[in-house]
Amino acid sequence: MKKEARHLKILELIANQVIRTQEELIAALRQAGMEATQATVSRDIKTLRLQKVPAAGGGTRYAVSPVRNAVDPEMKKKYRSVLRSVLLSAVPAGNLVVIKTLSGTANAAAAALEYDAPKEIIGTLAGDDTILCVCATDRAALLFSSQIRDSVLNSPGEEEDSLRALAELMEEKNEEASGGSGLC
Repeated sequence: MKKEARHLKILELIANQVIRTQEELIAALRQAGMEATQATVSRDIKTLRLQKVPAAGGGTRYAVSPVRNAVDPEMKKKYRSVLRSVLLSAVPAGNLVVIKTLSGTANAAAAALEYDAPKEIIGTLAGDDTILCVCATDRAALLFSSQIRDSVLNSPGEEEDSLRALAELMEEKNEEASGGSGLC
């Protein structure tokens, strides 16, 4: 768990701060109460596939690689482990999915979710403990929230709830198309 917690903190730090060097990352980790050597941070950077990108005002900074096509199975496994340690719930709302996390972990969790997100996921917006995931359709939101619950949260029984909600949504759409009463 120590390495997973450090990886999560690194993702959170680079999402919220301009970190230009390994030394700055080590100092930021230390300030957050985590000790790490330069060799450890160097391995973490490689494992997390962080890359240097242009920073505002010149120079470079660390960022999560935006490459989503070349998904590394080992990296996917690491991100899933991180997600399991911080995600609390995933609830669909129209074409959105509201995801609750432990306090202070939403930015890092959103980066992990986006690593291997399906193409129907348009993007995410993260606060302190909440991620808003924008999906292309209501159906995509239902399926994505169900996928999160089943593969990350391991909440048995909620899959049935998602399938029931999907069936209700389809029934509503059919009623609207056929001119049903559609009570408000």
